[in-house]
Amino acid sequence: MTSIDRRSVLRAAAGTAAGGALAAGCGDGHTVRAAAHPTSPTDPTASPASRTPAGSRTGPGALPALPPDLPDQIAHGPSGHPMVALTFHGQGDPKEAEALLSEAERAGAGLTVLAVGSWLEAYPAMARRVLDGGHELGNHTENHRDINAMPASQAAAEIGQCADRLRRLTGGVGRWFRPSQAQYASPSVLRLAHRAGYPHVLSYDLDSLDYTDPGADAVRETVLGHVHGGSVVSLHFGHPGTVTAMPAILDGLRQRGLRAVTVSHLLAGKGD
Repeated sequence: MTSIDRRSVLRAAAGTAAGGALAAGCGDGHTVRAAAHPTSPTDPTASPASRTPAGSRTGPGALPALPPDLPDQIAHGPSGHPMVALTFHGQGDPKEAEALLSEAERAGAGLTVLAVGSWLEAYPAMARRVLDGGHELGNHTENHRDINAMPASQAAAEIGQCADRLRRLTGGVGRWFRPSQAQYASPSVLRLAHRAGYPHVLSYDLDSLDYTDPGADAVRETVLGHVHGGSVVSLHFGHPGTVTAMPAILDGLRQRGLRAVTVSHLLAGKGD
């Protein structure tokens, strides 16, 4: 697939995900049928390129460069590659988070974790644990409230406080921002994310619905029943059924010829 084709796929996916595969909202009451960049209060005018994403290391663990002209909101990767991104809303019992990370690492999978800032405040070691396992770490606001319903000043603080926490813990703010209690960012929140240094807001096109605690079998069936190359899957830390389902999900992906990689690797079309 050419770079032009890839850009077309990504734009189309971001614009039409609301009518595609199974998707719902973040386990927080905002549900749709279908299938997030940290704020820097210290220097809100700095350009996105001037900020270092958390985990943007050099050497073998470096994040791959992204294609140019990605859409503002990304819900899907290029379908021509046999890869998917398993993305996790980061909060809940750290032992369950550790179990999910370890299971992914045993299977050679990379995850993308969008962490809630208050969770990182309570469990600061989890930030380095995510990155040291070869996964990606991003921003899911400070307190996981309905960010699209907030006044701009409050929404900016939600993004910025989590961004600053990521910077203190890891040296960077992360490449991805995902809005809390919403699948997509409102135009106002999108502008705040850009101002904070996130050129793209990370959405998803397949919601596992694991936050409803339907049981491990239901989580597995939802993911494997709707996943395909390029899917960005929404999952959550803090739910035992997700932990139990993860080995079968990873095995099912392998049997379908799909590899679980970080969002950056999915969008770059790189599986290693």
